[in-house]
Amino acid sequence: MPDGQGVTVVSVEVTQEPDPLYSVSPAEPAEPESPRQARRLVVLGDSTAVGLGDPLPGGGWRGVGPLVADALGVEPDGYLNPSFPGARMRCVRTDQLPAALEHRADVALVVVGMNDTLRSDFDAVAMAGDLAAVITELNAVGTTVIPVRFHDHGRVFRLPASLRRALSSRIGELNDVIDGVVTRLGAPCVDLHSLPGAYELATWSVDRLHPSELGHRLLATGFTERIADAGFEIPEPVSMTCSGGASHGTAEHVGWLIIKGIPWLWRRGRDLVPYAVSIMWRSVRTSR
Repeated sequence: MPDGQGVTVVSVEVTQEPDPLYSVSPAEPAEPESPRQARRLVVLGDSTAVGLGDPLPGGGWRGVGPLVADALGVEPDGYLNPSFPGARMRCVRTDQLPAALEHRADVALVVVGMNDTLRSDFDAVAMAGDLAAVITELNAVGTTVIPVRFHDHGRVFRLPASLRRALSSRIGELNDVIDGVVTRLGAPCVDLHSLPGAYELATWSVDRLHPSELGHRLLATGFTERIADAGFEIPEPVSMTCSGGASHGTAEHVGWLIIKGIPWLWRRGRDLVPYAVSIMWRSVRTSR
C-alpha cells in the first residue's frame, strides 16, 4: 500500500450463467394415462359366478361374467370361467386358481364365501389365508383381482328369526375377512350391501338365492365401475335393459319351492341350526 494513500475497494456482484449440466427445468405436468383395454377376463367362485338365476332360452346360464366381458370388449377366447356351484373359498384357491393363473387375465372377478357361511366348519382364519393367496398370486402375474363383500341375505331369503340372526352374524364374519384382506393388499372390492337395488325382490331370481337377470346386470355394473377405477377402458357399459333371458311363470316359482327350495333349506338348516342355537345361548347369557 502506498504511503498515506487510502484504497477504496468496490465489490461488484456477478451473476453467473447456470451450468447446463446441472440446471433443472420446471417439471412438466404429467399427462393422464389412457385407460388400458382388458383383453382377458376370468371369473372365479360359486353358483352366482356361474350365472345361476340368469337362464338363457336355449339352456345354460349367462350371468355376470359374460355381461362384464361384453362391457370390456373381451373376445370369446379371452374369457374363462372355471367356477362351479357349491364352491367355497378353499375351492377357489385349490381348484380354480391354477386355471386362472394359466389364463393370465387382465381382470379377475371373485364371487365366493356365502357357501362357507352356511357350514358348521366355518373358519375365518383359513378363509382369509385362501383369499389372500388368490389375490396375491394373481397380482403376481399382472391380474387385477376384484372380490365382493356381501349383503345381509336374510333380508332377501326369509328365514326363522334364529336362523336369520345366525346367518347375519356369519355374513358379518365373512365380510370382516374380506375387508381385512382387501385393505391389507390394496385390492378393489364391490360392496353388495351398497349396490343399488340389492334388497329389491326384482333383483333376485325365483329361488331368492341367486341374482335375477336384473341382479346380474347390477352386479356387472358394480364390477365395471371398479374395473374403470383400476384404469381399464369400458367400451360398452352394461345395459340395465333385461333381454335374452328366459322368463318364469307362477308354476315355475311354485315348482322350484317344492322341488328345490324346501330341500335346500332343510340341508343347509341342519348345518346352520347348531350355530343358531349357540347364537341364542350367547344372547341369553349376555342379557342375564
